[in-house]
Amino acid sequence: MKKKAMCKEMFRYVLAAALTAAVLSGCGAKEASAPAETSSEAESTTEEVPVTTPPETEPETEPETEPETEPVERVEVDGKIRSYLTGEMVDVAKANRRPLAIMMSNDKEAMPNYGINRAGVVYEAPVEGSMNRYLAIMEDYDDLDRIGSVRSCRTYYIYFAREFEAIYAHFGQSTFAEPYLKYIDNINGLKGAGSSAYFRSKDRKAPHNAYASFQGIQKAIEALGYSQEYPEDYEGHYKFARNGDQIYLDNAMEAYQVVPGYVYNKPYFVYNEDDGLYYRYQYGAPHEGSEGPIAVKNIIFQYCAAGYYATTPYRDINVHGGQYGYYITNGQAIPLTWEKDGEFGVTHYYNTNHEEITLNQGKTWVCIIPTSDFSKTEIHGKE
Repeated sequence: MKKKAMCKEMFRYVLAAALTAAVLSGCGAKEASAPAETSSEAESTTEEVPVTTPPETEPETEPETEPETEPVERVEVDGKIRSYLTGEMVDVAKANRRPLAIMMSNDKEAMPNYGINRAGVVYEAPVEGSMNRYLAIMEDYDDLDRIGSVRSCRTYYIYFAREFEAIYAHFGQSTFAEPYLKYIDNINGLKGAGSSAYFRSKDRKAPHNAYASFQGIQKAIEALGYSQEYPEDYEGHYKFARNGDQIYLDNAMEAYQVVPGYVYNKPYFVYNEDDGLYYRYQYGAPHEGSEGPIAVKNIIFQYCAAGYYATTPYRDINVHGGQYGYYITNGQAIPLTWEKDGEFGVTHYYNTNHEEITLNQGKTWVCIIPTSDFSKTEIHGKE
């Protein structure tokens, strides 16, 4: 395939976009702030997260236009209502219920990922070493008797789950993440009533054999007293295209194969013109969930300043400071900048005119990539 991204012109284009957003917002990227109350251990062992400052380059002057968009209106039509996760019309009972955000392993020994095909949004981010994990956010899981395998929590996944008002499911946590769990409704497989949500399978070896089920999750939610209703003031996360519309990006580059640059599982996505979806590959083969190939409509590359907690191998990823990235859909890609609303608010993605990006209806995969790994990212055009 012809390589279209990471050329010098595109590199300058992205960095110019980052600079533009920093000027418009009145400040540059900054270190992630901690919640008002944290343990002294977490405060004393966290290194300062490095920040990438883009050089002063001239921003693009040609304006970009976005198709007419539709907010996530909660209007019932024939027993269905719009999903906060995908923008599609789904059954009212599922769309009105707070979603499940569950940690999933990406170890080769844990494949396939059970239930991941149901996720409306997936976050992929580095953990220790070169390994990644997923946060699968789903609203349609009522008939699943096996979800996972489920792994332990890291701090930044808590923030991702909070953006969707999700109930967070995890099997343990790092020392650095533990103080933050009090800020989210969570189901911990190693603590109290949360352990009832999980079971150990006999076809995998620990730690790759911990799974959840719908029945177990529901039992734990009831035991822990969590509400499954969205807060009254929740307005959703993304902006989506109107029903029947497709977003085709202005001033875009071709994006038929995109590579986030993770070194261990070596994943990439390939665009299929027949159905308009990106199919995921990793470990040298198609990425199969328990219900078939994994395919999504939207991909977001979100670059974040990242470091480590003190001298440990645990990653400290700044998901608050605002940086740059790409929005990828329908065989096209544009650079973006991102900003987060407060400590636990929503992350917004903007084009180079600082207009919030509109997503196509469908599933979204968010790749969290350290800014230091920017050069490993690849976006290829059509053959």
